[in-house]
Amino acid sequence: MLDLRYVTENLDEVRAQLGRRGFTDASVLDAVARLAEERRAAIGEVESARAALNTASAEMGKSADKKAEEFQAKREAARTLGDQVKGLEARRVEVEQELTDLLLGIPNLPDESTPDGKDERENVVVRTWGEKPRMDFTPRDHVDLGVSLGILDFDRAAKLSGARFTVLRGVGARLERALLQLMLDLHADRHGYEEVWVPALVKGTALQGTTQLPKFEKDLFKLAGKVGGEEEGGGHELYLVPTAEVPVTNLHADEILEVDALPKAYAAYTPCFRSEAGSYGRDTRGMIRQHQFDKVELVRFVTPEQALDEHEKLTRHAEAVLQELGLHYRVVQLCAGDLGFAAKKCYDLEVWLPGQDAYREISSCSWFGDFQARRMAARYRPAPKAKPQLLHTINGSGLAIGRTLVAILEQGQQADGSVRIPSALARYLGETPSVLQASS
Repeated sequence: MLDLRYVTENLDEVRAQLGRRGFTDASVLDAVARLAEERRAAIGEVESARAALNTASAEMGKSADKKAEEFQAKREAARTLGDQVKGLEARRVEVEQELTDLLLGIPNLPDESTPDGKDERENVVVRTWGEKPRMDFTPRDHVDLGVSLGILDFDRAAKLSGARFTVLRGVGARLERALLQLMLDLHADRHGYEEVWVPALVKGTALQGTTQLPKFEKDLFKLAGKVGGEEEGGGHELYLVPTAEVPVTNLHADEILEVDALPKAYAAYTPCFRSEAGSYGRDTRGMIRQHQFDKVELVRFVTPEQALDEHEKLTRHAEAVLQELGLHYRVVQLCAGDLGFAAKKCYDLEVWLPGQDAYREISSCSWFGDFQARRMAARYRPAPKAKPQLLHTINGSGLAIGRTLVAILEQGQQADGSVRIPSALARYLGETPSVLQASS
């Protein structure tokens, strides 16, 4: 969430920066400016009315005869002032809620290092790694390969759950597990992330903290009814996590970290659940866009001064998984018009899929500034006894496991339909052969 004071004091600059990313609803910022003025006026009126009430109460206390008409008149005046304070305070709360609701719907401001551009066609390729596999045959996509290998079962998944689900069988299931272990081991042992295991069900407050709520509620799966009883305040609603970003980033909601503890880095695996609202007709074939998938997420909490360098570091850590697996990919910096709602700056890692003859995103590495931290009240103390400041948050997939499996199948395919498995997975796969052969 943007800082209200910054928005109202720099309205033209905010309009210009939001315009870079295609947010041109002038009425929203006009409403924010108007309500901010109403809020200031309401606070002043509340303070004046409360001061008058305090004075009236003090005068009433000086009266010796509690039954005298003068005392009764003062008491009635104090009661009237008390009602006025309550009414003004209610209006202040109402205005502040209206302001919050508006601010929750305004996207983050792009960083000055984010290039201009309207959409993904104007994103900038920063670097590539490796070479496209050379194939003297027409490459097949992961669906044909996985089915012929007997490791992907879409028909039975549809029987169980409907479209956009997958059953992984035999070596397919082992590969998913091996990739999970490789990613967590790499990030914990080589890159110094603390591995955490977090709930896959979260409260709405956690989703608001990382900006999925209220704007993207249609993309979420929500449990019917409430969880918990009287001991938990009458129960609360829970959602399935769309990404480990949500529970991991919210680990430090409403906390103040000491600066010596920063940067703080976490790696976590969770299953992820997304309704994919608005994506009908897109990527319906195979494992690219699923309602349930597995992912390892990287999250870093940093100071503003550390943020740019730490963003680059996290991106390199995500890249390391692809390099370990020998998968050709490129790094693309998103232009302002293609940024996600909460990001100031973002790199997408795009892996090459020969079966689609295209690069596909396998990780988005985003720097959010204090946009998430303001919602979560996640802060740090820059020095002993100093006033707490908002943290900056950074996250990225390290990686999306299903899409990594897709890339292994498509980049590792051979002319006879077999698939070479990256040697980095050997220690996790036991007796599994290094080349998977199509089932007869």
